[in-house]
Amino acid sequence: MPDDTVPPTPPKRPVTKPDDGQGAVVAERQSARVEPPRMYQVVLLNDDYTPMEFVVMVLQEFFQRDIETATQIMLKIHHEGRGVCGVYTKDVASTKVESVLAAAKRSGHPLQCTMEAA
Repeated sequence: MPDDTVPPTPPKRPVTKPDDGQGAVVAERQSARVEPPRMYQVVLLNDDYTPMEFVVMVLQEFFQRDIETATQIMLKIHHEGRGVCGVYTKDVASTKVESVLAAAKRSGHPLQCTMEAA
């Protein structure tokens, strides 16, 4: 007995033409030059009323300085009228200035802290 069943034929795929490049978009990769962010230095200013111990504590607490480095920076502020506490990006420097000013105000000291472009 001959087999009259025909196997099913696979579905036909659409015929595609080879890509001739018309209408295709080619994006070229360009290396973007990204500059590092501008840096700002946080500066403490000398006054005749803020205790030296408070300045050392501020340098340790807000700028993570060890006791020796904090004392050296405090003496520089005392003798030269100002001293750099650290160099940071704009947002970090601004936050540190605000934190120092708030701590000085809470403690009743007139200590001034500013930031300048480095």
